[in-house]
Amino acid sequence: MMQQIYPVVPHSYAYELNKDFHFAAAHYIPHQDAGKCQQVHGHTYFANITIAGDELDHTGFLVNFKRIKDLIHKRFDHETLNNDRAFSDKDALHFPTTEVVARTIYEIVQQYLDSLPNRPSCLQVFLRETPTSYCIYRPKRGERS
Repeated sequence: MMQQIYPVVPHSYAYELNKDFHFAAAHYIPHQDAGKCQQVHGHTYFANITIAGDELDHTGFLVNFKRIKDLIHKRFDHETLNNDRAFSDKDALHFPTTEVVARTIYEIVQQYLDSLPNRPSCLQVFLRETPTSYCIYRPKRGERS
């Protein structure tokens, strides 16, 4: 895994954790303006998820690192993203572009975090699609999925 420096999200939480992982997935962008990306192709996506909060859980974790990875890796690794229920071939806001995949990862993670008693928050999702292309998704202040 390559060493990364990520943009910092200013916050006043006591704890912040970052989880790095990768997953391999295929996708296509179902729009004529997508050029070659209209064809099925794959990437090894590299993700970093930033989570923060003020309270630790009963195990002393803000959140278990493995659980965060499993939420995404088990769902998307070695899959065709277009086949996942989160994405659509008819609505551009749900095409599996890097931006939409980053937002979707945020939504999945935040939904899980909302179920925890200590209620941590996902602050950002950094998603690298290629060595030279990445996207960062941050919910607007005060927004939660």
